Amino acid sequence: MSEKTNIDKALVKRCQGGDDRAYELLVRKYQFRIARLLSRYISIETEIEDVSQEVFIKAYKALGNFRGDSEFYTWLYRIAVNTAKNHLSYKSRRKAEYGFDPQDTEDSVYELSKMTDNQTPEAVIAGKELHRCLTRAIGNMPDDLKEAIILREFDGLSYDQIAQAMQCPVGTVRSRIFRAREILDTAIKGSG
Repeated sequence: MSEKTNIDKALVKRCQGGDDRAYELLVRKYQFRIARLLSRYISIETEIEDVSQEVFIKAYKALGNFRGDSEFYTWLYRIAVNTAKNHLSYKSRRKAEYGFDPQDTEDSVYELSKMTDNQTPEAVIAGKELHRCLTRAIGNMPDDLKEAIILREFDGLSYDQIAQAMQCPVGTVRSRIFRAREILDTAIKGSG
């Protein structure tokens, strides 16, 4: 067991014993990672912040159920993904009810970074288009492929950690990542 895992488990035990300061430390440790994860599902910054807060509230309320069978982040990850999916489901129902979502703009999906001296406007536009293409391709993937590729490429989790988070065999994880990479490759070739 890694030192990081031991520290997390010690903090969780303290939380379960009523030490709210320990939970604050867990929130600080994982808040940016959870926000980055949520940004793969949700494109509007204020919504990411709201859903992130909801994730940590749900995790706090469910902390008594954490048995330590998996790493704390893996457990928190599942809560975050489920909360993001619930948010998107609610948002799509609301969008269907009203016919549009005034906060949803194409530019909110990609923030154009400041140009450096060696970047041309064409390179920035090409990068923006590639980002949109990949975002669209990931967004259109089945949930199991999307989740696997995000965990691997954006969160840097190992195949074993992904298998644990997704509650499936490592071979299935490898297959899902392979299929997701094929979809991304096809999307890149199709955009060029």
